[in-house]
Amino acid sequence: MTDLRPSTIAPHPVASKVPQITALFWAVKVLSTGMGETTSDFFVKQFIPEIAVIVAGIVLAVALVLQFRSPRYVPGLYWFAVVMVSVFGTMAADVVHIVLGVPYLVSTAAFAIALAVIFILWFRTERTLSIHSIVNRRREIFYWATVLVTFALGTAVGDLTAVTFGLGYFASGVLFVIVMAVVIVAWRLRLPSVAAFWAAYIVTRPLGASFADWMGVSNQRGGLAWGTGPVSLALAVLIVALVGYLSVQHRRSLR
Repeated sequence: MTDLRPSTIAPHPVASKVPQITALFWAVKVLSTGMGETTSDFFVKQFIPEIAVIVAGIVLAVALVLQFRSPRYVPGLYWFAVVMVSVFGTMAADVVHIVLGVPYLVSTAAFAIALAVIFILWFRTERTLSIHSIVNRRREIFYWATVLVTFALGTAVGDLTAVTFGLGYFASGVLFVIVMAVVIVAWRLRLPSVAAFWAAYIVTRPLGASFADWMGVSNQRGGLAWGTGPVSLALAVLIVALVGYLSVQHRRSLR
């Protein structure tokens, strides 16, 4: 998955609209995955599930329209879109299992195949999967399609290990921390940066979601029983604070 020669830029070039990959990027990413998990669970249980999914889909559409219409990277817009992808991606994965009755193992395989198809189409079209080359509309579409499917895949994988394999949420979180560490070590040993990034991006989804579930679910389910609502609110506060800091940093870098 290494970069090859850059493709000819398609019409309507845009400035790069994705953030630099730093420790803060991964911190907000993990928090957003956790918030997406618990927020989805909270709204689905508090309201009619079908209505909750439709509303989440509408808000996601608005977030993506704002992101696509922006001429440049804006931290608030970007992370708003990521959070909504997380919420809707969680709902999509849950609907596949709960409403359609598809086993987590099957949905995990299906989302993995969908992700592979997107990667293949993206690479065959653009000759690169690097997020640092998101400089035209087509690549931006591929990028957000990939992000959406990685969140759905991560949700299915997290539930697969926690529920189907019986590890529970905390043990699943620890498992994904170990997997993340393996990815980092592999990157240090010269795993191509593009492959390392997307591997880490996928793994951080079940990692954050597993710990968020552990904090929110009942004691009977192996959790701390803090409630999905309070956990979602606490994660939202942390995300807003970190994105606010990133926004200040970004404005300073433009001066």
